[in-house]
Amino acid sequence: MRIKMNFERGIFFISLVLLLSSATLSAQESYSVKDHYTKAEYRIPMRDGIKLYTVVYTPKDTTQNYPILIWRTPYSCWPYGKDKFRRLPVELAKEKFIFVYQDVRGRFMSEGKFVNMRPYIPHKTGKQTDESSDAWDTVDWLINNVKHNNGKAGMFGISYPGFYAAMACIDANPALKAVSPQAPISNWFVDDDMHHHGAFALQMAINFFSVFGVKRDSLTTHWPHRMARISPDAYNFFMSLEPLPNVDKKYYHNKVAFWETVKKHPDYDAYWQARNTLPYFRNIKPAVLTVGGWYDSEDFYGTLHTYKSIEDKSPHAKNMLIIGPWPHGWWARGDDYRLGDITFGSKTGDYFRKKIQLPFFKYYLKGEGSFPEPEARMFNTGVNKWRSFDEWPPKNVQKETLSLEAGHKLSFGKIAKSKTDNYQYVSDPRKPVPYTAHVMDSRTFYYHPYMNEDQRFAARRPDVLIFETEPLEKNVTLAGPMLADLFVSTTGTDADWVVKLIDVYPDSASNPKPNPTNAKMGGYQLLVRGDILRGKYRNNPEKPEPFVPEKVTEIKLPLQDILHTFRKGHRIMIQIQSSWFPFFDVNPQTFMNIYKAKPGNFKKATQRIWFSRKYPSKVVVGVLP
Repeated sequence: MRIKMNFERGIFFISLVLLLSSATLSAQESYSVKDHYTKAEYRIPMRDGIKLYTVVYTPKDTTQNYPILIWRTPYSCWPYGKDKFRRLPVELAKEKFIFVYQDVRGRFMSEGKFVNMRPYIPHKTGKQTDESSDAWDTVDWLINNVKHNNGKAGMFGISYPGFYAAMACIDANPALKAVSPQAPISNWFVDDDMHHHGAFALQMAINFFSVFGVKRDSLTTHWPHRMARISPDAYNFFMSLEPLPNVDKKYYHNKVAFWETVKKHPDYDAYWQARNTLPYFRNIKPAVLTVGGWYDSEDFYGTLHTYKSIEDKSPHAKNMLIIGPWPHGWWARGDDYRLGDITFGSKTGDYFRKKIQLPFFKYYLKGEGSFPEPEARMFNTGVNKWRSFDEWPPKNVQKETLSLEAGHKLSFGKIAKSKTDNYQYVSDPRKPVPYTAHVMDSRTFYYHPYMNEDQRFAARRPDVLIFETEPLEKNVTLAGPMLADLFVSTTGTDADWVVKLIDVYPDSASNPKPNPTNAKMGGYQLLVRGDILRGKYRNNPEKPEPFVPEKVTEIKLPLQDILHTFRKGHRIMIQIQSSWFPFFDVNPQTFMNIYKAKPGNFKKATQRIWFSRKYPSKVVVGVLP
C-alpha cells in the first residue's frame, strides 16, 4: 500500500506501516479531524526518566468526559506539529474518544534505545522497564494529566502496534479497561513475520529492515531513506541475494543491526525465546478483543496464540477472538468485499469496524450499548458467512484424517493397501518453486492475494506433488487447527517441507459476478491454508539435526486454524513441495548454518513422500458436523 509520509521524498512504500499508524478512513467516508478535535503534543516521562513523544487528540466538545484510546507504534506519529492533523478511525472518531498516538522508545521523536520486540521482564525492580511498564506509565500519566477524560483507557494496534497492545494487557494499569491486539506479533522464530517454523521469511524481512532497520542517529520526524537496488522482478532479485551472505555483499553492507543479530542466532536460542510473549498472559484484567485474518501471512500465529494463551492462563478474563477473510491489517480500511479473484459476499471490513470494534470500545470504555459478542466470531470462507462460537476451536469439532494414498488420492480415514508406497520429486535449490504466479516488484513485501491464489501454476511443476479427493458428495466444513503428519525421506541432509491445503473447484464452476480480475473458476485451485517447516528443526527448534539420507523420517507441521467449507462437487487437494520462493529463503539441502552458506552448498535432492500402513502420511483436520 502506498501512503503519504511526512518526509522529503514524498511517497514511501512499506507494508507494515500499512496500518498506518492506526487506521485509515473508509473509502466512502470523509471526516474532518481538525473540525472536531484539538491536538496537543507531550513528552511523557517513564519510570526510568526516558520521555516518550505522545500526541493527544481531544474532542472540541468539552461538555462531557471521554475515554482515552491509545495506539503505541514504532511507525511514527506523523504528522508532527500542533497544526498538522492525522486521520483518525472514522467510526470511532464520530463517537468521540480521546485519541492518543505514541512513538515507542527509541523511535522517531521518543527518547531511549529501540529494541525489537523488547522482552518482557516478569519481576521488575527499581527502574527496570519493558513495554508493559511503558504502557502502564503512559496510561497513568494520561489519566492524571489530560483534561476531560473519564478515567478509563483502551488500547489497540495492528501488527507491531498489536504487539504493544498485547503487552499492555500484562500487569495492566487499573485504568486500562479494554485492549484489542490485532495481528499481534508473538514469536518471531516459530511462525510470525521473520520465520515460519525456522524457515526465514526472506522477501518480507529483507524489505522491511531495508528501512525499519536503518539506525536512527537522533530524534527525527522523518523516515530514513530506503536502501537502493530495486528490481521489477522479485523472484530474480532475491535469487541474486542467495546464498544469504549476499544480503550484505550486495544490499545491506553490514549496516542493518537487526540483520547482524539474526545471523548470530540461526536457531531458537535464548535471544528468540526472550521475545516469545505467550508465556506471560496471566491474570489479565482488561477485556481483550484479539483480531486477525485468515489470509494474514505475517502474524496469524500471533492472533491465534495470543487468544489461546489468555484463554489458558487467564480463564476468567473476558477474552474474545475475531477472524475475518482478510490479509494483514485489511480490516482497518476499506470494505474488504473481495481478495484477488474471490469475493466474500459482503463488506466484511466495514462490518467489523462498525458492528464489532466500535461496540466493544463503547461498551467497555463508555458503558454505552451492549456487547453481546460470543467468545469467537469467525468468517466461514467457502460459504461466505459469519459464525459464532462459544469457544475456539468449537466444542463439537470431530477429528478426522485425510490420508495420502497411491494414485495421488486423498481420502478420509485409514490408508488403503497398495503396492505403491511413495512418490518422489527432485528439488533444485537453483530453481525454487515460486509462491505466486505473479511477477512483482522486489520492493513488495508479498503479493497480498497469494494466500487464496489459484495454485494451478504450482501443480503443473514436476517438483510439486498433489493428492486429491474424489468430488465431495456433500459440503464438508473444516474447523480449528490442522496438522500435516508426513513420512518423508531425502537424499540430502536438510530439506524444507511445504504443505498446502487447496479447494479444487469443479470444471463447471461459474465465474464470479462482477469479475474485475476476469477469473476462470472452472478447475480453480484455491489456496486455503499452507505453511513451511525447515526440516532440521522437525524435533526441536533449539537443536537442529540433519536428516540421514534416504532414511524414512516422520515430520509434523502445524498448518494453523481454518474455518472453510468445501462445497459439494469440489475436491480437497494437498500439495507438497520443498521451496516457496522468495517468500522464504532457499534451503541448500545440506545441513549447515544457512547464514554462512556458499554456492557450492546448494545441491539437488530427491524428496520422497511415503504412504502405507507402516508410514501413514496424513493431514489431521477437524470437521464440523
